Amino acid sequence: MSRYKPIPLDFQRQDPAQMEQISKRLLEQLESRRSVRSFSPDPVAPALVDRAIQIASTAPSGAHRQPWKFVVVDDSQLKQKIRQSAEQEEQRSYSSRMPQEWLDALEPLGTDAVKPYLVEAPYLVVLFAETHQLDQAGHKSRNYYVSESVGIAAGMFVTALHLMGLATLTHTPSPMGFLREILQRPANERPYLLFPVGYPAEQCEVPDIERKPLDQVRIRNLPGRDEDS
Repeated sequence: MSRYKPIPLDFQRQDPAQMEQISKRLLEQLESRRSVRSFSPDPVAPALVDRAIQIASTAPSGAHRQPWKFVVVDDSQLKQKIRQSAEQEEQRSYSSRMPQEWLDALEPLGTDAVKPYLVEAPYLVVLFAETHQLDQAGHKSRNYYVSESVGIAAGMFVTALHLMGLATLTHTPSPMGFLREILQRPANERPYLLFPVGYPAEQCEVPDIERKPLDQVRIRNLPGRDEDS
């Protein structure tokens, strides 16, 4: 017997003019999104972080396995341990692991191995990718398209935080195995991204960057096809 039991789609078409307004408003809001490396110590309601995780968890995933875990850290001692381990790895990366071409690419962003935001932000949210699931009897069950699924959830988490008025940064200390050890996560979870979450510091500054325009990131037709095909 098939386990596929579909239900009616809950979807309503919007008026085209309203869709245009919504799309413009979203673009205006998200164009102001920036990665933040200087955070205010002001408290953030934990319900907001939970809501952002719920929003991220609406992301599509391979076979609907939802292969992600968001670990929320607000304990100051845990944050300090994470900072110390992250800075150790970052110091090795900046001093010997990264080729000069990579260092040159990072120079306009002003980044280095020192990561004070890992203790300044009221929350650290560590996103783990679940390679497979384990049932109560310990039987393994494979997850599918894990990196793609978790990457989509990560993007939705960043978007949700920004639209609700919070700031974050996608931090990727490499290697990240120390996060699993410090947070005592099981072997079937691998660290994917580390997000400091909070309000930007009052005098927060960010790199002076420009984003690629639409005509550099959108290709309308395949080569060799006419515009009207």
